[in-house]
Amino acid sequence: MANPLCLMMPVLPGTNPISIAAALQEYQTKINTALTNIGTVHFARFVLFDRSQANLLPNIGKTGTSDTLIIGVITEYDGSFNGYIEDFVAQLGEVFDALLQFVVGGKALMPVADHVAAFEAFITANDAAQHVPNTGLYNAYPQTVQQILASV
Repeated sequence: MANPLCLMMPVLPGTNPISIAAALQEYQTKINTALTNIGTVHFARFVLFDRSQANLLPNIGKTGTSDTLIIGVITEYDGSFNGYIEDFVAQLGEVFDALLQFVVGGKALMPVADHVAAFEAFITANDAAQHVPNTGLYNAYPQTVQQILASV
């Protein structure tokens, strides 16, 4: 059965959203490869939100910086939370280091490979899926990623 992660990382005031978008674009191939190699991720997405917008969609084209951005990491995965985060650190530590430079409190977690316990605590504190009322997850199927891949 899949488990949810809905990590919401507040962005440092004054950060240009284009810098975040560029970092995500730079690492997209590495992210896809790592998630495939991890082999427990059903779905994953990195999302940039803007709390100042009614629909939360950032205006990437506007000039200047914003004090209301949030980087979201939304995934569904198999297995334990700690195992999943350790896989993330092993496969995507460089990506999280690149993103954490934009995040409130992020510099204290870098490099994540040297701060795994603190990174896990940060994720737990900022994972909306672990906090009421967001703890529900509908699963349409009971299979793991590996069971699904084996049946294809």
